[in-house]
Amino acid sequence: MNTGTVKRPSLDPDARPNKDNRQQMLRSAQHDNFFVRLAEGYGRFRRATAWHAERRLLGMLCACAATICLVSCGAGQAKPQPGTVVFAIESTPVNLDPRIGTDAQSEYLDGLMFDSLVQRNDAMEMVPDLAESWQTPDPLTYIFHLRPGVRFQDGQPLTSADVVYTFDSILSGAVKTPKLGSFSIIQSVTAPDPATVIFHLRRPYESFLWDMARGAIGIVPRPGTPAGAYDPAEHPIGTGPFRFVSEVPGEEVVLERNPYYFGAEPKIQRVIFRVIPDATTRALELRKGSVDVAMNSLTPDMVDALGKMRGIRVTNEPGTIVRYVAYNCADPILRHARVRRALAYATDRQQIVRYLLRGQARVAHNLLPPGNWAYDENIPQYPFDPARADRLLDEAGLPRGPNGIRFHLTLKTSTEETSRLLGAVLQQQWKRVGVALTLHSLEFGTFYADITRGQFQLYTLRWIGANNDPDIFYFVFDSKEIPPEGANRGRYTNPALDRLLEEARVEPSRARRMALYVQVQDIIARDQPYLTLWYRNNVVVHRARVEDIHIGPAGGYDFLTSVALGDAPPASR
Repeated sequence: MNTGTVKRPSLDPDARPNKDNRQQMLRSAQHDNFFVRLAEGYGRFRRATAWHAERRLLGMLCACAATICLVSCGAGQAKPQPGTVVFAIESTPVNLDPRIGTDAQSEYLDGLMFDSLVQRNDAMEMVPDLAESWQTPDPLTYIFHLRPGVRFQDGQPLTSADVVYTFDSILSGAVKTPKLGSFSIIQSVTAPDPATVIFHLRRPYESFLWDMARGAIGIVPRPGTPAGAYDPAEHPIGTGPFRFVSEVPGEEVVLERNPYYFGAEPKIQRVIFRVIPDATTRALELRKGSVDVAMNSLTPDMVDALGKMRGIRVTNEPGTIVRYVAYNCADPILRHARVRRALAYATDRQQIVRYLLRGQARVAHNLLPPGNWAYDENIPQYPFDPARADRLLDEAGLPRGPNGIRFHLTLKTSTEETSRLLGAVLQQQWKRVGVALTLHSLEFGTFYADITRGQFQLYTLRWIGANNDPDIFYFVFDSKEIPPEGANRGRYTNPALDRLLEEARVEPSRARRMALYVQVQDIIARDQPYLTLWYRNNVVVHRARVEDIHIGPAGGYDFLTSVALGDAPPASR
């Protein structure tokens, strides 16, 4: 990776006050609202749920809050950088080549640097991006007409040849990517002139435009041009509203305003995405003013506490990001649907949303969010019922041992705070039905590599944006989508489901597609290859200097293209 030249902001979250000031700061820490609110919030959670593990979590977070008090008392407020937003993210993007990266951070940043032929609006409808119009003369042909005057971020013009190269590099296997499965439907891509691109499909595919949208894919420059001389993963070059400046792996990614962007120029000059894996440290930096924005990456109690502080605001809007636990269906224990259903009954989602998430989410029984045209509200659901879970596990031939334990499982998570807290809650809830859950938190890159290779029993992650289209079921559950081609990381196989998914992908009638997806959702609900937990609200905690924030329902960082800063220099045009 490019080591970059931009220096990390001068911060030391591990700093300690000198000996002379230590006692004074400890006394002031006892009265610090941030500490008190964190402790009180988690105390309410512990009392309301009676989960013994929360005693340990409370102690851990109280200790972290004390550290916040000590450091912030000594450091004071950081001076903001004019024209620059410092954005705290949980992990380093895995790959900034928009043809490859599928983790949230990669796709979010790619959505700022790259355009595609189309994009989705807030209603999840397809609208123009690089293509100003398109036609489908028959179900197998899509003709896109590129908008004139588009330039890459180095000033080179974009043409249809760049679009052809982007997709040919995926289809030919020159680029190894899990996105291949999404584009294998394409038979060929041709460019009859510099402003026209024609896609020929192998068979009808009703979600084709969805897969072509910004974030899911981005257009890269073809080799042989100055822009094409760069490695898209090391030094990405696109046509989006921001351009890449530098990356220090594990520390930061720096983007700046793209002067060649064909759309409305961002009001801010620069964004520094600082990698801060620990949620408490992110809260600390927000409070100090050394970070301006954190999105969907703080615990709900931290959000509530920070929102009551002077100079900090919270923007909270309904979202469609879905949190789930995935099972390895090849595992000797978890391959049995009865066991997976039992774990669903053993999970008290209402309590998790109410107390762990402080109501900043909705319980989920489906990957698709309510309101989606294909959403089926009548699928089998699994309300909290530990007695029923016990019966299912008995029927599965997994009795309790002398110590009350039936079997052991390991849940892998990233180091992101909500994932770890969720793991601790599941550990206590599942223990009631005789399941001993071990938690294994890993740095995100290692975690993501493990789940892609199938090296897990269970893991927890979230789907961001992709679950707004019903073709998500094909991508994550069809037997042909096992990595590296797709995202069926749990190795789930069901021939009947495969047939329904294939049929739904090519059916042009919306009503008939809906009927097929009702059957798909019924099978998935009964087999439970995923335990869906909640749809998280989109929550942005930000310094008051960051204004005009509007978050789309799918989340993402697109709001950075329109936010304003009081000290931001005017746009150049």
